[in-house]
Amino acid sequence: MQPVDYTTLIASCCELRSNWLPARLEQVYQRDRFTISLALRTLKGRGWLDISWHPQAARICISTPPPRVADTFTFSDQLRHQLSGLALVDIAEVAPWERVLDLQFAKRPGEPALWHLYVEIMTKYSNVILTGKDNLIVTAAHQVSSQQSSVRPIQTGDRYELPPGLTDPIPKLEEPLEKWQERVSLIPDLLKRQLMKSYRGLSSTLALGLMAAANLESDRTTDSLNNGEWEKLFQQWRQWLTALETGKFEPVWTATGYSVLGCGKIGESPGNVQELLNEYYTEELNGQEFRQLQHQISQKLQTLLKKLGVKLAEFNQRLQQSEKADLYRSQADLLMASLHEWQPGMKLITLADFETSAPVKIPLEPEKNAVQNAQSLYKRHQKLKRARMAIAPLIKAVREEINYLEQVEAALSQVANYRKPADLQNLKEIRGELIEEGYLTIPDYRPQNLGTETEFYRYVTPGGFELLVGRNNQQNDRLTFRVATDYDLWFHTQEIPGSHALLRLPPGQVADDHDLQFTANITAYYSRARQSEQVPVIYTQPKYVYKPKGAKPGMVIYKHEQVLWGVPQQAIALLGRDG
Repeated sequence: MQPVDYTTLIASCCELRSNWLPARLEQVYQRDRFTISLALRTLKGRGWLDISWHPQAARICISTPPPRVADTFTFSDQLRHQLSGLALVDIAEVAPWERVLDLQFAKRPGEPALWHLYVEIMTKYSNVILTGKDNLIVTAAHQVSSQQSSVRPIQTGDRYELPPGLTDPIPKLEEPLEKWQERVSLIPDLLKRQLMKSYRGLSSTLALGLMAAANLESDRTTDSLNNGEWEKLFQQWRQWLTALETGKFEPVWTATGYSVLGCGKIGESPGNVQELLNEYYTEELNGQEFRQLQHQISQKLQTLLKKLGVKLAEFNQRLQQSEKADLYRSQADLLMASLHEWQPGMKLITLADFETSAPVKIPLEPEKNAVQNAQSLYKRHQKLKRARMAIAPLIKAVREEINYLEQVEAALSQVANYRKPADLQNLKEIRGELIEEGYLTIPDYRPQNLGTETEFYRYVTPGGFELLVGRNNQQNDRLTFRVATDYDLWFHTQEIPGSHALLRLPPGQVADDHDLQFTANITAYYSRARQSEQVPVIYTQPKYVYKPKGAKPGMVIYKHEQVLWGVPQQAIALLGRDG
C-alpha cells in the first residue's frame, strides 16, 4: 500500500484550505479504531473530513458520510465534547517539510484558536493529538508512555512537543544543477536511494515517479547517468518543487497506485486530490480487510468440517458395529434351540442354521453354560440395538451440520477476490451469520444495522425477466421467504450446496425454455459444482419451498420440483461482465 508522503499531504492541504476553510464543525464520528470523521459546514455545503492514523494508510481527506452505526469510541467522544460547534479556521504546517498539521479551532473565523488538533502523518508512528491553547495534551488517539518511548512520550496533561526534527538538507528551487548533482552522486549507489538520502521530503514512490518521468529505469545507479539524463531528472526535480511552492498539483492514477504530480498517468484522472485519496485508501483497506476476513472464515470452515468429518466417521463405525445386533440375536436363538449339543468347557460351538442348514460358528465363554452364553448374546443384541437407535439421530444431525457449513463454504467460494465494496459486505454478512450460529466468537463484534445488507446478484434473462441470486445464506432466506411471490420460480442445484435463485415472473406471463435454461446455468454457476460440465438444477414454485423448524439459515426442503441440467461454463462470459 502506498503511504501518504509529504508531497501528497501538502497537495491535500492546499485543496482543503481552498475549499473547506473556514468551516463549522457540526459532528464528530469515529469510523474505526484508526479513523475519525469531522462533519464540516461551509457556505458552499457540507462534507466529512477523514483523519486517519492507520499505520499503513494514515491520511487526511474529504470522504463519504460514515455508516449509521453507534459510535462507542472514547477518543471521538472527547473530541466531540471539546470541539462541537466551533469553527475550523486554519490547517497549518507546524514546521517546514514536516508531515505534521495543526488544525486550529476557534469560536469564529478571525479569533484566536482555542484548540489545536495535531495530525501526524508518519506511517506506523502516526497520531492525532488534541491540545488546548496552552499546548497541553487533552487527549490523543494513541497515548505513548515513558516506558514505550523515552524520547517522546505522549500522555494526557503533558506539553505537546513536535516529533524529532529531520536532519537531511531541505530541497530548494534555487539550488543549481551542479550542486544538486554533486550531492546526489557523491556516493555511487542506486539513484532512488541516493535521492532519498540526500534530501528530506522524498518517498520511494516519489523518487521512482521522478525517475520514470525522466525516462530512467528504477534500477539505475548514480554513476551510470550521462549529462543529458542528469538534466532531464533535474527538470523533473524542479517541477516537483514548483508544484509544492505554487500549490498546483495533478492527481492521477498510476500502474502501482497514484501520483499528485501527473507522473505515470493511466486511465481517467480523479476529479481532485480528495477524491483520489478517499478512493485509493478505501479500496486498499477494503481489500486488506477482505483478504483477512476470507482467510479467517475459510480456516474456520475447514477446521469445523474436518472435525465433523471425523465425528461422522466415528458414528458410522459405531453404526456398522450395531449392525451385528441381529447376528447376536440369531446366534442366541440358535444356541437356545440346541442346548443338548453344548458341552462344559467349550469355547466354540458349530450349529446348523435354521433356514439354510449352513454351519454357524458361535464363540462361547467356557466358564458359562449354554443358557448363560445365550443370555450374554441377547444382552449384546439389546445393547447394539439401543446404540443404533441413539446413533441414527446423531448421524442425521452431523450430516445436516456438514450440509449447512458446505453451503456457507459454497457462498464463500463465490467471492474469491475483492472487486467492489459489496464483496466485503458479503463476507461481513457471512461472518455475522457464523457468529449468530455460534461457530465464531468475536469479542468486539457489533451486529449490522437493518438496511445495510448487500443487494442480490441481478441479471436479465433472454426473455427480459429479472433473475435474483442470493450471495449468502441470509440472503437466500430473504430471497425465498420474503421477496418471492406465487408467480415466481425458485431454483437450486439438486443436493449440491449453492445459492437460491429466483426468476421473477409478472402475473400471467410464462418463462420459455431459453429463460429456464439461462436461469439453470446461472444457478449452477453459483454452486459448489461451478467447475462441472453439467449440474442438475431443480425448480419449483416458492410456495412449495419450506424451512424446517429449527433449520439453519439457507437450509430448506421442497417438493413438486422439476429438473434441468445447468451448464455453468455458459454463464462465465456473462458473469465476467456483470457478476
